[in-house]
Order: sequence, then C-alpha cells, then structure tokens
Amino acid sequence: MDLNKVFLIGRIATDIEMKSTPSGQSVSTFSLATSRKWKDKSGQLQEDTQFHRIVLWARLAEIASQFLSKGSLVMIEGRIQNRNWEDKNGIKRYMTEIVGENLQMGPKGQGGEAPKKQEKQDDDIPVIEDGDEIDIKDIPF
Repeated sequence: MDLNKVFLIGRIATDIEMKSTPSGQSVSTFSLATSRKWKDKSGQLQEDTQFHRIVLWARLAEIASQFLSKGSLVMIEGRIQNRNWEDKNGIKRYMTEIVGENLQMGPKGQGGEAPKKQEKQDDDIPVIEDGDEIDIKDIPF
C-alpha cells in the first residue's frame, strides 16, 4: 500500500497568486512557512523555518484567494508532487510542491484579517522537546 499525504499548519508567507488555465480552471499558488522550535544541548532555544510551495485548484483556489492573505494561519492537507522541466537555456529544473486537497482557515482577527503575530503568542505555545512525554493538555489545538 502506498500513501502520499501531507498535513501542514503554518502562516502564508507570500501574497496568493490566482490564475486561470486556458480551460478556465482556477489555480492559486503561495508559499507557506512552518516553524519548529527546540532547545539544543546547551539549553538555547533554536528555530528552523521551512517554506513550502502550495498549489490549490478549482473552488479551493477561489476560496483561498478570497479569504486568505499573507500572514494568515492555515492548515493544508494534500500530497507532495515533484515536477521537472527544461528552462529556456536548456537547464533541467526541479520543483517540489504540496497540492492542497483540503484547507482549514485559522482564527480571524478584527476586520476579517489574520491576527498580527505577537511575541506574547509564542509564549502561549508550549515547547515540547524530543523525548519528552506528551501530555494531551500541552497540545494547543
């Protein structure tokens, strides 16, 4: 049995770009930032942020471009897709994308916008280190 399934929760890092294919199908693309925090051996807090190219099709693309914007918190459920092509200079190019099949929008701030990221917000999310036993009440959702 094979499985290609991805769940990402992060903030939209770029403006959502909405286009239509020649057949009229809607497609939107954007970058999603996900961060991981941990304490290293010396006790210093470390952070690693990864950026993922997200592709949404049809009605999902329209919903995302209408209701989401840069900074919005979103959960994307989808699959990994690798593409390759040859550019105009004959160089082989590669791209890994997440093709979204479902999305869930995060909380809205005032005026329908995503809440502004605040330093206090990070304090509310517990840091669970590798090897620590996870207590269900420590999970922020």
